Amino acid sequence: MNKMANDETRPLMSLKELALLGDGEVAYIKQVDTDAAERLFPTLADAPEGIDLFAVLSADGTPIALTDSRNAAIANAIENDLVPVSVH
Repeated sequence: MNKMANDETRPLMSLKELALLGDGEVAYIKQVDTDAAERLFPTLADAPEGIDLFAVLSADGTPIALTDSRNAAIANAIENDLVPVSVH
């Protein structure tokens, strides 16, 4: 059950505030297929099919990096002083 503000009609946090939660502190690591990778990274052309890809995303979903290794994605987050969190 979501907690509401005093008037019981509005959430304690706006969607924008929720999207920015962890901004500059957290990096989400998400396994993506080739189509999703090309949507997240528009400059990516002809990504190879059938390989595992891992996107590093900021707290608001902005793409940061793309790699073919989960460990490399985690390392990228740590190198950028971000706490890596897996997204399923």
